[in-house]
Amino acid sequence: MKKKRWTISSLALITALSFIALTACGKTEATGAGAKSQAAGSEKPKEKIVVNIGVQGKTGIFPYAREKGYFEKAFAKIGAEVKWSEFASGPPHFEALTAGRLDFGAVGGTPVVSGQTGDVDFKAIAVTADGKKGNFIVVPKNSPIKDLKDLKGKKVGVAKGSSAYNFLYMAIDKGGLKGDDIKAIQLQPDEARPALDSGALDAWSIWEPYAATAVFQTGAKILVSGQDLNINAPSFIVARTKFTQEHPDLTVAFLKAYEEARIYYVGHLDEVTDDLVKSQKLDKEIISTVLKNSEPILSPITPEFAKAHQEQADFLFSAGAINKKLDTSKVMESKFVEQALKEIKEKK
Repeated sequence: MKKKRWTISSLALITALSFIALTACGKTEATGAGAKSQAAGSEKPKEKIVVNIGVQGKTGIFPYAREKGYFEKAFAKIGAEVKWSEFASGPPHFEALTAGRLDFGAVGGTPVVSGQTGDVDFKAIAVTADGKKGNFIVVPKNSPIKDLKDLKGKKVGVAKGSSAYNFLYMAIDKGGLKGDDIKAIQLQPDEARPALDSGALDAWSIWEPYAATAVFQTGAKILVSGQDLNINAPSFIVARTKFTQEHPDLTVAFLKAYEEARIYYVGHLDEVTDDLVKSQKLDKEIISTVLKNSEPILSPITPEFAKAHQEQADFLFSAGAINKKLDTSKVMESKFVEQALKEIKEKK
């Protein structure tokens, strides 16, 4: 039987971009005495490495670390600078990785599958969450939808290629529905929320903090979460392969700075909540709920996480969402995070 095809957002673009040669890692520039020496022709100028980091959303480790300068401080010690780029969801990270405009980012499992399908040259170098609490299907306040089976024939907003995309189809599969039983509407979070509020959407598959924000601001309801369905969908830190090869020391330094920020973040939730309320201009109750529901980690890619991610890729292939079967272990690399965690432990 011919399988139903669901196209992951940005997959075509990712595939096209994957044939473009990646630019050199970070920008370089001549500085100080090095520039003068270059003019004199007596010495090669000193290169300044810029580490490009992607961030999405207003809560989480990266937004907090950016606000507090964790990465800037860590890289300043070794003569590197940090440049931040903002993304609405996971798939655009891979476009930037392919173009050489991004060195590190944190994304859900589905964008990682999409990136590998598109032959993007990257590595998933650490796990940041098990994914059980990360995704939700939200319905409006007075929605008649009470169960997953009630989604049949309904319009569901989702950012294709995001972690919420895979979650949506795994959820309806558990509810006894097929892909063509729903009307998936491709929308980024800033587009989907107004559509849900206006009634143009019947449901929305989304991640935090958007789910909690909709609940608190409009009385929307959580139909189901990954935790409800026991869907283990790990999220990852991804890195541009060429950067990790040329700068393994900076890759380890990056992970150590991330872990430093994460440890403080999870150990001081009240303080972090107040900081994010001020910097992100969000309601304290929303931030507090999101932070308490999130359980950020920094872990090597254990056999359990690797198995869960492979199962996601297999599901997407069986559903026709990707056009080839993947061996996801080919993009997994734990040596940098293992080294980072070892050095942190030895320092204590």
